[in-house]
Amino acid sequence: MRTFSYWFRQRLQQLRSLVALSLLCLVLGWSLPAQAANQTNQQLEQQVLRIIRQHPEVLLESLQAYQQQQQQQLRQVQQAFLQDLKTAPGKVIGKSPTTGSPKAKILLVEFSDFECPYCAKAHETLHNIMAKHKNDVTLVYKHFPLPQVHAQALPAARAAWAAFQQGKFWEYHDALFTHQDQLGEKLYLEIAKNLNLDLPSFEKDRQIADTAILQDVELAEKLRLSGTPFFVLNTDTFSGAVQLSEIEKILSQIS
Repeated sequence: MRTFSYWFRQRLQQLRSLVALSLLCLVLGWSLPAQAANQTNQQLEQQVLRIIRQHPEVLLESLQAYQQQQQQQLRQVQQAFLQDLKTAPGKVIGKSPTTGSPKAKILLVEFSDFECPYCAKAHETLHNIMAKHKNDVTLVYKHFPLPQVHAQALPAARAAWAAFQQGKFWEYHDALFTHQDQLGEKLYLEIAKNLNLDLPSFEKDRQIADTAILQDVELAEKLRLSGTPFFVLNTDTFSGAVQLSEIEKILSQIS
């Protein structure tokens, strides 16, 4: 026996077909009279609303099914990312800045925002961790500026990327976090001068930095990262997202 859900899907498909036919008529120039179009829209709206009012559980079931589908897709994306960390780390690293041991089996990926106060605090802790484990870990920096809440996050990322083109990313990175309360054009140029960067090249590279930064942002969004800083660690015995407070413990156990 056909269930109500089956009937609802069939009815919804009929309504969609009618809407699609109307759109097709518009595309082909077969425009309906205004009065007839309005009547059709009103009838469709009334029919759909009546179905939802009479059977709201169908709407809830559809929402739950959609959420489950999205969660499954997210798990697949995250699992693929972790698999790449294990078997193809070069694919994950790409052209991102790295520090530590270039041949280390332990890979730590950081997603960060130069204006995020939590990232600045994490920077201090991470600096100490890398000083202790620099021969054991490869740290990879991924840009994840959040301009909707941090106005200088993207300009700072552009400046850091431009410094990276001259081999001074980490020095520039450290200076940005050290002077986070002064982020702005004056600071970006001051750091560039202190690091003896070629200023014309620095200015030029800042203008083209968005493409590389966007690649990192798209990866972060694909993984559904909710904020910064965010860390992903891969070792022989562990692979996945990790809190900064847990990284030292894990690395010490390995050592």
